[in-house]
Amino acid sequence: MPSTRRAFLQGAAAAPALAAQPSPLPTVRFGGKHEITRLVIGTNPFMGYSHFNRILDQCMREWMTLERRIETVLAAERAGITAWQLHYQKETIETLKSVRERGSKIQVFLLSDFELQKDFSMIPEMARLGFLGMAHHGNRTDEAFREGRMERVLEFVQRVRDTGVMAGVSTHNPAVIEWIEEKGWPVDYYMACFYYVTRTPEQVRALLNGERPLGEPFLEKDPERMTRVIRQTSKPCLGFKILGAGRAGGSREQIEAAFRFAYSHIKPGDAVIVGMWPKFKDEIAENCDIVRKVHAT
Repeated sequence: MPSTRRAFLQGAAAAPALAAQPSPLPTVRFGGKHEITRLVIGTNPFMGYSHFNRILDQCMREWMTLERRIETVLAAERAGITAWQLHYQKETIETLKSVRERGSKIQVFLLSDFELQKDFSMIPEMARLGFLGMAHHGNRTDEAFREGRMERVLEFVQRVRDTGVMAGVSTHNPAVIEWIEEKGWPVDYYMACFYYVTRTPEQVRALLNGERPLGEPFLEKDPERMTRVIRQTSKPCLGFKILGAGRAGGSREQIEAAFRFAYSHIKPGDAVIVGMWPKFKDEIAENCDIVRKVHAT
C-alpha cells in the first residue's frame, strides 16, 4: 500500500509538468529534403547587426559573448526550434562548432559573407560543415542586380550546387526573384526580406516625393510587395526581417500581428527567420508561443 500510494503521489506530481510541456512547433518539408520548423532563429543580434543604430549594435555585441551565443542557440533548440540561419564570419563558425560540441543537432543554413563572399573557392570547405543550404548574401545580390553583374551570383549558385548542398539567393528586392525566375536559374530556395532596405537614396526619394528617411528605409507596404512575389515562385522561401528589425515589435500584439501576416502571406512550405536577443525578456519563448498560437487559430 505505501508503495502504491507513493507511486500515485509521484504520478500526480509529474502530471502538471507533463501537461505544461509545449506542443511542437509547426514544421515544413523544406525543398522536399529536410524537415524544419517554420520558425528559424537568425544571427544578426549575435554579431551586433541591429539595423537600427550603432549604439544598439554595440550593446548587442557586448552582451552576446561566445557563451551567450551558444546558450541562445541551445535555448532555441530546447524550445523546439530545429533550424538556425547564420552568416559566414569566423565568430559564427566558432559558435556553430561549439554548439555541436555540446550535442546540438540543430540544422543550419549559411549566408555568404566576408571572406566567403569574396572567395568562392571556400564553398566546398563550408559545405563539409553540413549546412542544409548556402545562400548568396542579400546586399551583394542587390548590388549585383543594380549594376548588371548577376553572373557572379549565378557562379555562387552553381558552385554550391556542385557540392550537393541546396543553393539559395538572398535579396531585399522582389524584382530580383522575378528576374531569376524568368531566367530559370537552378536556385533551390530564396531568402526574401520583407523590407526593401537596400533601395538607393534616389529610389527612396522617387517614392517619397523627394524626401528620404534617415537610415534604412522600412516602408509599411514592402511586406505586401515581397510576399506577393514569394507566393508566385514555386521555390521554397525563408522570409526574414518580418518584424522590421524590431520596429514592428513594440508590443506582444504587434509581434503577433507581424507573425500572423507573415504566415498567412507566404506559401505553406515556407518558413521565417527571426533574430532573437534575450537580454531583456525571453524572446525565444515568446516567439515560439506566438507561432504556436498563430498556427492553432
